[in-house]
Amino acid sequence: MSRIDELIAELCPDGVLFEPISAVVQAVGTVRWAAVAGAEYDYIDLTSVGRITHVISDTQTITQKDAPSRAQQVVRQGDVIFGTTRPTLKRYCMIPAEYDGQIASTGYCVLRPRPDRVLTSFLFHLLGTAEFYAFVEANQRGASYPSIPDKTVKEYRIPVPPLEVQREIVRVLDAFAELEAELEAELEARRRQYAYYRDALLTFPEGGVRWATLGDIGRVAMCKRVFKEETANVGEIPFYKIGTFGGAADAFISRDLFEDYRTRYSFPRQGDVLISAAGTIGRAIPYDGADAYFQDSNIVWIENDESVVSNRFLWYWYQIVDWATDGGTIRRLYNENVRRTRIAIPSLAEQARIVSILDKFGELVNDLSSGLPAELAARRKQYEYYRDRLLTFKETVA
Repeated sequence: MSRIDELIAELCPDGVLFEPISAVVQAVGTVRWAAVAGAEYDYIDLTSVGRITHVISDTQTITQKDAPSRAQQVVRQGDVIFGTTRPTLKRYCMIPAEYDGQIASTGYCVLRPRPDRVLTSFLFHLLGTAEFYAFVEANQRGASYPSIPDKTVKEYRIPVPPLEVQREIVRVLDAFAELEAELEAELEARRRQYAYYRDALLTFPEGGVRWATLGDIGRVAMCKRVFKEETANVGEIPFYKIGTFGGAADAFISRDLFEDYRTRYSFPRQGDVLISAAGTIGRAIPYDGADAYFQDSNIVWIENDESVVSNRFLWYWYQIVDWATDGGTIRRLYNENVRRTRIAIPSLAEQARIVSILDKFGELVNDLSSGLPAELAARRKQYEYYRDRLLTFKETVA
């Protein structure tokens, strides 16, 4: 019998009390900007929390004069924050000492545990469980930009075992999380190393190789426009928009429409490198040839001649391009911007050499079936298994 089992048998043999989160957290205050004129704060917005690492990074410094309207909530060390906008992205974390007294977006539900009822780390681990996200998915509202109200988050009922039990569970889960964080840090170092060598391999002197524009090597192409009424939530052929490009499609078209449009209009060849021209500007993904359709001018590609520039070399080149965009509030990568973008064109043999090196290096930092990524994925699954198991309790009968 494990130490956790022993504690449960001793302290809560008949089960544990389940309570809404609201019963085990304290009230949270907001900033009074008029009273702190001139003071500077770190602002934790909706992109500051890592979806995988669950730590804070890339905050911005704000004052009363330039604070966004959402910059309202004062966070304290030991708080747990959960992103309520697009909540299934799983942006949640614990507030460490260095962010005590700083400002978080109202896009977070700030949970301040009552120390006599629930440990910060225990609540943090609970927010990652499959049961909690099933609750979130069932209660979020809105299709294109889903969210869940703070009040609803706090209605979620959690197990509240004795603090001794919580401490032992946290000790075990934190050990898993610490190992995962170490692997993540090592992997990030490898990725920085990869980016350094990629940039070095793709740096050419002006007189050393031929230079051209993307417009010189091929035509900018895009799929025929598909209108919203021609799509559905379910269907035969995935339809990728800028919001799902590179991820999972949430819209579909019929096979008849797919066959008609790809026959009569521009359609990528297997291996062509698709570029996001809006939203996630510059995101580049090689087309794998699977049946799929792409959103007209928002996703484009160059119909290049591979006897001049290989698709794989082109994909690596896109990773270092500083794309020129136009537009007002909403920036866009127009076709003319794509055509004007310059590219170095070494010999095909040199392209192949560079691609071979980067492919091998890329496997070390990106291939989920080998190396550090595989080990990290295995540790993450192990943590998730034990987390969901250790945080499952029999509910006591009141």
